Amino acid sequence: MPTPTFATHELEEAVRETYGAAARAPAGLCCPTTGDPGLLGAVPAEILERDYGCGDPTRHVRPGETVLDLGSGAGKAGYLLSQIVGPAGRVVGVDMNDEMLALSRRHLAAFAERTGLANLAFRKGRIQDLGLDLEAVDRWLQAHPVRSSEDLARVEAESARLRVEAPLVPDGSVDVVVSDCVLNLVRPEDKARLFREIHRVLRKGGRAVISDIVSDEDVPEALQRDPELWAGCISGAMREDRFLQAFEEAGLYGVTLLERPERPWRTVEGIEFRSVTAVAYRGKEGPCWDRKQAVIYRGPFREVTDDDGHVLRRGVRVAVCDKTFGLYSRAPYRDHLAFVEPLEPVPLEAARPFPCGAAMLVRDPAETKGGDHEVTTEPAAACAGGGCC
Repeated sequence: MPTPTFATHELEEAVRETYGAAARAPAGLCCPTTGDPGLLGAVPAEILERDYGCGDPTRHVRPGETVLDLGSGAGKAGYLLSQIVGPAGRVVGVDMNDEMLALSRRHLAAFAERTGLANLAFRKGRIQDLGLDLEAVDRWLQAHPVRSSEDLARVEAESARLRVEAPLVPDGSVDVVVSDCVLNLVRPEDKARLFREIHRVLRKGGRAVISDIVSDEDVPEALQRDPELWAGCISGAMREDRFLQAFEEAGLYGVTLLERPERPWRTVEGIEFRSVTAVAYRGKEGPCWDRKQAVIYRGPFREVTDDDGHVLRRGVRVAVCDKTFGLYSRAPYRDHLAFVEPLEPVPLEAARPFPCGAAMLVRDPAETKGGDHEVTTEPAAACAGGGCC
């Protein structure tokens, strides 16, 4: 994607001013969204009037989870998520706009009194730099004003210290990262870092559920130079395929489009912009050990390839490592596969290294049954489906 020629600080300032004004009075930003009526009733009206999303990732969150909402804005998603995760869960919203933060925080006490839930907080930070607590920086600056380049260097040193010693969002602390129409507001040069930050804060086995505006073609430089279109969710839209690729490049796997409307939300100069919701998972890191497991791809495609290069051919007993077998046993893969465990389990301490990344390896049935396993059994009571063969 071409880099905008206007100064990058103009983009952030345009977004800040636009959404600051939108916190003071309702504005028509992005596309309208809905939500669960049973949960919306507990959300303050002032917040609902200032909802500027394009999707509803909250529908993909479960009770008891710890959730991070990127670009929490007025706080609608946070108030919904608080009710979804319940008292055993926790929700943190992150936004850089002071006026939006003030709005989202203003109703916390009344919400807690009404629902009995005190599991929601809003913090100040940039979503592409989730390690830095901007309110901690603000407090430090009040005591250490910047008057010279040396002072600026001290600010940078303090920011580095805060990221390590008191991060806004610690490593591996979140079950689910959600975001609603915010990633497109981030500067192009910061987008890769943003996806890496999502990966960093997720726990192993965690997932990101992101709703955002994407385009079917590259957004031309002429549109990218317009700060107002950035704030309006147009100029910063990633091309749809690159949006999904960004999750993969950040180390996430199982990237899946959950929602993609047929009709675009808006068309500008022939380019279609639509709201999509995608999910991606963290947890494919780790060693590969051979415990004699295999999977069989059910179809309907003749052949598929996963994010690590494993080729699965329909109906073929493909050898996989223990880590991959575990990943496949969970969403989003499990419904597409049949799983073959060895007749005699191989203890992890006895397992040998598995050559993940090699060409497709077929698992000989004798490996899972045992090389000398020869037995004849009586027919089962009934074949699959309830009848006899």
